Amino acid sequence: MTILHITPDMDPRAGGVCQAVRTMIAGLASYGMQSEVASLDQPTAPYVVAAPFPVHALGPGRAPWGYSSQLGPWLEANFRRFDAVIVHGLWQYTTYAARRAWRRCGPTRPPLFVMPHGMLDPYFQRAAGRRLKAARNWVFWKLVEGQVVNEATGVLFTCEEERRLAREPFRPYRPQRELVVGLGVEEPPTFVPAMRTAFEDALPGAPEQPYLLFLSRIHEKKGTDLLVAAYAEGAAGPTGAPLVVAGPGLDTPYGRAVQAQAAGAPAGAVSFAGMLTGASKWGAFYGAEAFVLPSHQENFGIAVVEALACGKPVLISKQINIWREIDAAGAGLVADDTAAGTRDLLARWARLTAAEKQAMGRRARAAFEEYFAVGPATARLLGALEAEVPIPT
Repeated sequence: MTILHITPDMDPRAGGVCQAVRTMIAGLASYGMQSEVASLDQPTAPYVVAAPFPVHALGPGRAPWGYSSQLGPWLEANFRRFDAVIVHGLWQYTTYAARRAWRRCGPTRPPLFVMPHGMLDPYFQRAAGRRLKAARNWVFWKLVEGQVVNEATGVLFTCEEERRLAREPFRPYRPQRELVVGLGVEEPPTFVPAMRTAFEDALPGAPEQPYLLFLSRIHEKKGTDLLVAAYAEGAAGPTGAPLVVAGPGLDTPYGRAVQAQAAGAPAGAVSFAGMLTGASKWGAFYGAEAFVLPSHQENFGIAVVEALACGKPVLISKQINIWREIDAAGAGLVADDTAAGTRDLLARWARLTAAEKQAMGRRARAAFEEYFAVGPATARLLGALEAEVPIPT
């Protein structure tokens, strides 16, 4: 069985969707399924050349919509080669081109699935500062995206909360099938001392004692300012762990504003590591006492799950769509995505005993294995595809 994944880009720096696609492909490969990718990347991009699976880079896309004159003809010429097609994300030319090519295939076309990756979350229609984009999305929904979602064989969701929220922002919303397949995250590498060394190289003066780790884009949506402001106000308490903020975006106006906020915190309370990858990233995870992310919207939160996989409790907002699973498993603490909620997360964590924190870490690992490991998620995805495509035995 061969599956085509269509996505705007596969640049690892983008995280999110492209990382989800890579993990999904790895999981499918473990079941003997082959995958190919059609994207709007530059054909000579290093991550395209080095990809362990075929990437048909048909870009670069032009303008914010990502128009590519090559994508449509390639899809129309190749659609029938595949047993199933999954379009990842919305609001880009890729979804329009996929639907057009699929319809032109006629009765011999493969099943087409759409995986929004949280892009139908009502947050994007309601958030302050997004009025123009929200209006644009309404127009796109009426012209393109609504037809893609409602005509496709099925819509794939990463969690139940995403499926529920997707029903709110647009009309008409009548997908043929709603399928919660989850999203697996690969097993992290086993800790070795070289990881700590790599982390210390990336962050000279890294905290010696256990710290809280924020690892994500430095962006307003992630609530970074709420977290740093809480530290500046002393919300972590006199015995609270220091905070390490890791991720790209420190050189943006928002990133610089957050660093200015941190100047009001006690000396050594907040450190900025920039983007961490590979051994330095895993060194940061394993050295942390807990992971913290007070995000205003997170469809899944791959970094949240990576922390669980490392046996680290997670302190998160209720706007991270997997919060219900984490809360039910006792794998972390949950609060509102507000200044008060963020302060509450830090204060509750500081009040836990060492034994309680260790027990929560064990539950974090158990939650990863039950809900978010690659094997179970891949099995659910194959179950969804099996309804339309016979799986070879």
